[in-house]
Amino acid sequence: MTQNPQLTTITTITATLELVSGLRIGAGDSEMRIGGVDNAVIRHPHTQEPYIPGSSLKGKMRSLLEWRSGAVKEEPLGWKHYQDADDTVKPEVRRILKLFGISGDAKLGTQQMQDLGPSRLLFWDCQPQRDWVDQIHDNNQMLTEVKSENRINRISGVAEHPRQTERVPAGARFDFRLSVKRLAGDDDELLNTVLEGLKLLEWDSIGGSGSRGYGKVKFVDLKIDGQCEKERFEKVQPFVKAQS
Repeated sequence: MTQNPQLTTITTITATLELVSGLRIGAGDSEMRIGGVDNAVIRHPHTQEPYIPGSSLKGKMRSLLEWRSGAVKEEPLGWKHYQDADDTVKPEVRRILKLFGISGDAKLGTQQMQDLGPSRLLFWDCQPQRDWVDQIHDNNQMLTEVKSENRINRISGVAEHPRQTERVPAGARFDFRLSVKRLAGDDDELLNTVLEGLKLLEWDSIGGSGSRGYGKVKFVDLKIDGQCEKERFEKVQPFVKAQS
C-alpha cells in the first residue's frame, strides 16, 4: 500500500513589500458616485485602508512561472498539461502543480493525488505597515492618489476620454507573508522556485496597467523562518536554470 505523504514542516517567508510605482488593484465597485474617481482601489471593509489581496499575488506569480516554463495555456496548468508536456519542461510543470495545486474539478486517481500532494503555498493578504500609515496621517497626506489619464487621438493630437484612476502611491509599504508546506520527499527546488517567482514579480508588476508603469514592487529585508536571506534573494536569477 502506498503511504500518504507526510507534512514535515512549514516554511514562512516574510518581507516588506514596497511600491516602486503607483499600484492599482481594483475594487470592482459598480456604484457611480458624483465627483468620484472612475477606478477605485480595493480597501479593507473595516479600516478603509488599501491592501494587496493574496489572490492577486498568487495569480500573477503562477502566471509568470507558467510563462517561464514554456507550457503556459489559456487556463492554469493541470494534470493533463503535465502529462502532455515535453520531457524538458515536465519537472518545472510538476513543481508548479505541487506549489499552486490544481483545479478541484480535476478527476485524479489516488496515486496521482498522492504523487502531487496538497498545494504547498499559502498567500496572505498584505496589509499596510502601521509606521507607513502613521507617517502619512502625521503629514496630513492621503493613503491613495488620483491619477488623471486620457487617450490621445493619433491624427488630431487631441486628448480624449479623460478618466481618473485611484492608485496606492510609490513608497507605500506592506507586510508580506507567504507559507510553504514541505512534505516528505520534497526537495529544495520547490523553495528555490518560490524565490524565483518572487523575483519575477519584482521584474514584472502586480495589479493593473503594468505595461504603463503601474505596480512595480520590490521585496525588502526578505526573511525565511526569521533568518535574513537578503543576499540569497539578491542573487536569484530566474532564467539561468531555464536556459541551461
